[in-house]
Amino acid sequence: MKYCFIINDEPSKAGNAYKIEADIRQLDKPIEFEIYRTTAEKSATLFVKEYCAEHPDTETCFVACGGDGTINEVATGMVGAQNKHLAVLAYGSGNDFIKYYKDKDFLSIRDLVNGTPHKIDIMKVNSDRYSINVCNFGFDSVVASTANRLSRKGWKNPYRWGIAKAIFCGRFNRIKVRADGEELNPDKRMLLCTLGNNNHVGGEFFCSPRARNDDGLIEVGYCKTTTLLTFLGLLKFYSLGTHLDDPKASRHFIYRQSKVVRVHSDETIELCLDGEMLSGQDFRIEIIPQAISFIIPA
Repeated sequence: MKYCFIINDEPSKAGNAYKIEADIRQLDKPIEFEIYRTTAEKSATLFVKEYCAEHPDTETCFVACGGDGTINEVATGMVGAQNKHLAVLAYGSGNDFIKYYKDKDFLSIRDLVNGTPHKIDIMKVNSDRYSINVCNFGFDSVVASTANRLSRKGWKNPYRWGIAKAIFCGRFNRIKVRADGEELNPDKRMLLCTLGNNNHVGGEFFCSPRARNDDGLIEVGYCKTTTLLTFLGLLKFYSLGTHLDDPKASRHFIYRQSKVVRVHSDETIELCLDGEMLSGQDFRIEIIPQAISFIIPA
């Protein structure tokens, strides 16, 4: 098998390529590999798509060396390809995807090359976008969008500023959500909604505690609009992943397992796909069962 290590080509991450080569030299058996440095947003997706088209019969493992955004780009490029695998070296600042796999070392190339492939699902959003971890919208997408925008402008603590904005502008959302045809909480406003393939989002929130990434189902967690005080009280349950079971929290949530979710807003909103933003008014999210072969570290 050939390994393609895909690295974010930022100056701060320049040392990762040297670390990878050093770790490969320490392996018991040599491996065939190349290192691809991304040059722009979505360049990882383009590289993977072109590689799969040019080498359809070559068994290849694409190693996303970064966080959830890099994993998303690589997985998006792989959908539909044969003899291709996804693996992760968690060099990124945001790595919610790998929290699904407890007690696994996602910084070890030795564990990676000795890992086991396992078919997992991915969520398709509209015609050409994907989410392999969590798709979320409402309060938390306002936070993410604001933080991303302020971060690009060089603001300090952009995530905290995002939360501050969302407290005032992101708690009363007129967004309609249908899970397999059932409209959730009709004619009411919503706080947030998460569509989980895996179970963590935002670095600390255990948003989809019942998620299985190989069961062909989307975990829909719809939170009704609440008072600010109640919302703040819900955060501890949301962090621990007990919000669906504890009566104090569960009455504020609607939980479903679905294959297709439709989202509509009369105004333009943003969906957060593994940390990447997608704008629009109408979205169709469906689960694609066992679409990705993922290497679980040894």
